Amino acid sequence: MAQDDAVLGCTGVLLIGTRGAAGPGEVLVRVRGGSETFLAWSADPLPVGATVLVIDSRGERQVDVMEWADPLDASTGDAGDAG
Repeated sequence: MAQDDAVLGCTGVLLIGTRGAAGPGEVLVRVRGGSETFLAWSADPLPVGATVLVIDSRGERQVDVMEWADPLDASTGDAGDAG
């Protein structure tokens, strides 16, 4: 199985939640100038709609993901040390 390096480091949204070791979900990832879906595996269960980061490719349109919150996203309400 060939690894899909283009998808590594991309973010996406879960269309079907993951179940951790019990099974994959499905993620929609913006990659190669469009959007593609992949089976998504994660260490812990993640809900539908979660934003995730692709951390590995299993080949054959399967990826490993982790929950992701953009640290530069000001909409989280966390001002940090600003002020």
